[in-house]
Amino acid sequence: MTKEYVGAAVMALQEINKVILGKQNEIAEVMTAFLANGHVLLEDIPGVGKTTLASAFSKAMSLKCNRVQFTPDVMPSDLTGFSVYRREEEKFVYQQGSVFCNLLLADEINRTSPKTQSALLEVMEERKVSVEGVTRSVPDPFLVIATQNPSGASGTQTLPEAQIDRFMINMSIGYPDFGSELQMAKSIGKGSRTDLIQPVLDKDTFLAMQNEIHDIYIKDEIYSYILSLVTATRNHPNIVRGASPRATIAMVKMTKASAWLRGREFVVPNDITDQLPYVLNHRILLSSNAVLQGLSKYDVIQDIINNVKRPYMGETK
Repeated sequence: MTKEYVGAAVMALQEINKVILGKQNEIAEVMTAFLANGHVLLEDIPGVGKTTLASAFSKAMSLKCNRVQFTPDVMPSDLTGFSVYRREEEKFVYQQGSVFCNLLLADEINRTSPKTQSALLEVMEERKVSVEGVTRSVPDPFLVIATQNPSGASGTQTLPEAQIDRFMINMSIGYPDFGSELQMAKSIGKGSRTDLIQPVLDKDTFLAMQNEIHDIYIKDEIYSYILSLVTATRNHPNIVRGASPRATIAMVKMTKASAWLRGREFVVPNDITDQLPYVLNHRILLSSNAVLQGLSKYDVIQDIINNVKRPYMGETK
């Protein structure tokens, strides 16, 4: 582990916290997912700063950012690209789509058609797109922040389960607290708030950080603990669809990234219990009985944490 890299990541978080006020935990969680080379799904009402969050990350980390506002008329080719005939050259020339960037903000993804939603599947998993029989790689890193309106909101369509599973974590930014919103109101000026951010990382440094995540050590007892928590979702009485093996893979990556960001070279149980709700929230489906009881997914996940034996590894945070 390179301490300078960890320090640079902390500096990037500090820059982003200048713009997104009162959301230090949420910002750190997004950074953890990015370090784990994962995509982030945000479910929030409009106006809480999702677009600003993506812009802040791209500026602090010197990443190229594209934004797509998903509406029913957005076509798959808008994302993946298309070929146009250039008469002066007498040939078809490929025009890159929106996914050719480092950070893609897919805004209100559940407002577009399933055909367009599915166009993201290959690029999110493989970091490649296939257009007219030709496969092209997108820039590295390639990260997605997708936002969706609350389920059942006007004009929304349910995301396919296969696509939801491609997101490493699911979270909500939520409203700021009173003090943070008051500070935000007082700081309104002529320019954009993201103008306050200074780039503290470059693309190559960030890629080196991602590579270091793989060197974080996990004991066999920790691997077993992760798997026990994930498999507990498959036979829990309040869950009708448990988490897939992809959740296990996501948990391993997220816990390693969590340990790295906290300056440790090994994973401890706290990393696991901290990340589990974010990794499982969009991967489980509650039973109708659980819904009638007023239970949330967080309640059920917390019940699993309480009932799965936790390995003793000291009190390291």
